[in-house]
Amino acid sequence: MIAVNIAGLLLIAFIIRWFWLYRPKAGVSAAPGQIIEVRVKDGVYDPALIEAVAGKGISLKFIREDETACASQVIFPELGIQKDLPLDRAVVIRLFPEKPGEYAFHCQMSMYRGILRVT
Repeated sequence: MIAVNIAGLLLIAFIIRWFWLYRPKAGVSAAPGQIIEVRVKDGVYDPALIEAVAGKGISLKFIREDETACASQVIFPELGIQKDLPLDRAVVIRLFPEKPGEYAFHCQMSMYRGILRVT
């Protein structure tokens, strides 16, 4: 009985960390006008952290390799962007972030998550 409770608590801790406390550690820096390829696979965006310069345009090329329904869209709520991601086809999203800050992007269920960090 104690082992079941401990396993349940560990599972709850894992879920909280994965869905609410996750922050990508490594990322890529985008030069103005550069196209960054973002792979959608295995429950994550790769890279999940993209750094850009305010007022300069960049393009993100999303390639969905994961068949799960959750991976079928990417949403940038603060930028008002929502795009469908067909399986094994590239979708290019052009961004022109005007203000410095962090802009989250995620799937429709917020299971896949990433950050566009604008400096």
